[in-house]
Amino acid sequence: MLTINDLKTGAYLTLQGEPYVVVKHDFIKMAQSKGIMRVNLRNLKTGQVLDQTFKGQEKIEEADISRSKANYLYQDGQSYYFMDNSSYDQFFVSETQLGDKRNFLIENMEVEVLNYNGEPINIEVPNKVKLKVKQAPPGIRGDTAQGSVTKRVTLENGYEVDTPLFIKEGEIVEVNTETGKYVGKA
Repeated sequence: MLTINDLKTGAYLTLQGEPYVVVKHDFIKMAQSKGIMRVNLRNLKTGQVLDQTFKGQEKIEEADISRSKANYLYQDGQSYYFMDNSSYDQFFVSETQLGDKRNFLIENMEVEVLNYNGEPINIEVPNKVKLKVKQAPPGIRGDTAQGSVTKRVTLENGYEVDTPLFIKEGEIVEVNTETGKYVGKA
């Protein structure tokens, strides 16, 4: 069982029989009373975000989350298919469950699988991924009217990101998967 002190960003818990991850937490101490913890939770199965408040000595059930490795195979409509590296079982995760993580998937990429009660429910991508630039407009010198010296490029998986003007088609760039922003040239 978890206490409100254990509810930090990234903690897993079970609420009403569903697995959640803490996205954001905020401890509030009121005068002459016990503190409360306000948290934003994301359902690991549906991707739905929920605001919840826990009080002082309240006990929260910890989610039975285990991790394994899998490779991303392909996308078919709203489903993204993966193969477990140890059992070779194939499974899919829906587009709504993945959220923004789907923007960084490329074929044969190794991901970490979150298993709830032994069943795969979601994945985690690495913090940074290297992707090839598929389309990049030419960087025009003096094109800095608003003070920004970036251009929008399309990556091999269709995701668009702002990069410096010197990035060309065919180059490999590194993108932060948490912010979705360009990190550097790989």
